[in-house]
Amino acid sequence: METTVRLYTLNYDEEKTYLWAAVFVACNLILPQVFHLIPQGGIIFSPLSFVILVGAYKFGWKTGLLAALASPLVNHLLTGMPAAEVLPVMTMKLAVLALVAGLTAQHFKTISLPILIGVILVTKAIEALGEFVLTGGIAATVADFTIGWPGMLLQIIGGYLVIKYLLKK
Repeated sequence: METTVRLYTLNYDEEKTYLWAAVFVACNLILPQVFHLIPQGGIIFSPLSFVILVGAYKFGWKTGLLAALASPLVNHLLTGMPAAEVLPVMTMKLAVLALVAGLTAQHFKTISLPILIGVILVTKAIEALGEFVLTGGIAATVADFTIGWPGMLLQIIGGYLVIKYLLKK
């Protein structure tokens, strides 16, 4: 199930970088509201991660990183979520995902389910280390696997479908 799609590596001197980053930040304002209608929906489905994965993979790590750094803060300021005490860890996790996804897309220049599985697993390993450094514990990372496995599946399968079929150009 490998396919070649048009992937971009936008730079910071291009308007498109900021335009797409703003689109992904806006998506990260709306999508979590939908998932928070489900009890523990944010923890289970990680909607911010889904959007960052798609954005970074399709438009490059720089676009993804801008959206990853802005999304948690904008969400917190406008909605109060995520809580202030989890902002550093959440921002680190999204930044890691943006970098891994964007650099992987840049390297492979294609998308496939095995590649996205690798992106998620490598990201989770780096996030676990980063969370341990920032908090001294890995409880939330363990929850990513025990409670958040539907979100990881959504990122892999949904991300593949969105990048391959919805963001063709």
